[in-house]
Amino acid sequence: MARYDFDLFTIGGGSGGVAASRRAGSHGARVALCEDRDLGGTCVHRGCVPKKLLVYGSHFHEEFQDAAGYGWTVPEPTFDWGKLLAAKEQELKRLGGVYARLLRDSGVTVVEGRGRLVDAHTVEVAGKQYTAERILVATGSRPYLPADVAGIEHAVTSDDALSFAQVPKRLAIVGGGYIGVELACIFHGLGSKVTLIIRGSSVLSGFDGDVRSFLTEELRKKGIELQVDTFVRDIEKRGDGVSLLTRAGETVEADAVLYATGRLPNTGGLGLEEVGVTLDARGAVAVNEWSRTSVESIFAVGDVTDRINLTPVAIAEGRALAETLYNNNPMKMDHTNVASAVFSQPPVSCVGLTELEARERYGKVDVYVASFKPMKHTLSGRNERTMMKLVVERASGRVLGCHMVGADAPEIIQGLAVAVKCGVTKAVLDSTVGIHPTAAEEFVTMRDRRPDPEERLAAELGHDAGATTGSR
Repeated sequence: MARYDFDLFTIGGGSGGVAASRRAGSHGARVALCEDRDLGGTCVHRGCVPKKLLVYGSHFHEEFQDAAGYGWTVPEPTFDWGKLLAAKEQELKRLGGVYARLLRDSGVTVVEGRGRLVDAHTVEVAGKQYTAERILVATGSRPYLPADVAGIEHAVTSDDALSFAQVPKRLAIVGGGYIGVELACIFHGLGSKVTLIIRGSSVLSGFDGDVRSFLTEELRKKGIELQVDTFVRDIEKRGDGVSLLTRAGETVEADAVLYATGRLPNTGGLGLEEVGVTLDARGAVAVNEWSRTSVESIFAVGDVTDRINLTPVAIAEGRALAETLYNNNPMKMDHTNVASAVFSQPPVSCVGLTELEARERYGKVDVYVASFKPMKHTLSGRNERTMMKLVVERASGRVLGCHMVGADAPEIIQGLAVAVKCGVTKAVLDSTVGIHPTAAEEFVTMRDRRPDPEERLAAELGHDAGATTGSR
């Protein structure tokens, strides 16, 4: 008789948990998975999928406007938020069913309810205990609301915003990360007057400096109001709306305030520390390169580990774990050169190092930047531009980073991510024939290197760069 009820018990039915469980089940392991909300987790129900559907929906207002430049006469369009929400919910319901079927077809037992660790080999769900040789924690993350802001109970999070009862006429968004920026663009596109309140001078902290400044200007051009270098001191309920007071003493009136100030690993109430699992200062599960925790039989993947918090990363971590444990195929997740995207309007995408990271790590780098009006807008008349950037190691010519702000950026960078992963050099890009006319061809036609800061300074002083900075 088997010593345990299951070979693997997974807590959490999001992207990472489902990927690991399916793969383990397909290799013959006896697997159970518990989930207390919806199969598919945040990505399917409160993140990537509904967000992208709303991005599509919100962008149509610009498409209607742009059509006039191409000879189309479009009647004044109207928008039905309820119809879009209903269509979105129908699609999410379909995807939830797909996840359930995939698990079932892999032989995974699904247990409804929130799991809690009893010991290193036991999980309790809804009062019933299940034993397993190994346990996988894949509970994801949750929105963070700062407790030091008076009246924070009047704010909503991204979980709520994707299902507003109606589109707010005035929406204040606090936080300039990817969630705040994406939601600002969505609701601006749907007709809200959006005020984006950020701590720094530009959005998307952690991204390349040129990307940040370029997108910040594009958002302003679209009509999104940015209040920079500021904090919210308190929030007051005012009738059907809210009033925000900033630390600079300014007041922002809105129908709703949405906080997008980050996410935290969802580890509360799981019994992790009680059974000896080490958590870091943010509450993330500490794991090694094999996704193993400080307890030998317990593993963790996805956002709950706070490594790279992206759905494809969680899936790759889960699959690597299943291959290692149940297919005699040891695999470690490679967290280098992972491409990412921000579905702002215009969108952002990048792979590899920022210019600052590259300079700190490699010293001398060459930087190539191009900015132009997309061909579409030569007739539409829209004042929107695209920016592309390459960061290249000077000694080897290897491309260290590719960055783009503009239409189709995620689609374009996905292909370049393969090249960067393979160690592509600038010379290889230069020798590649572009597809014309496309925006993507700019990445293989950039020839003019941007001068380094010391070179620019030397030029401004009227001196030879070589004489002031040394031979290059």
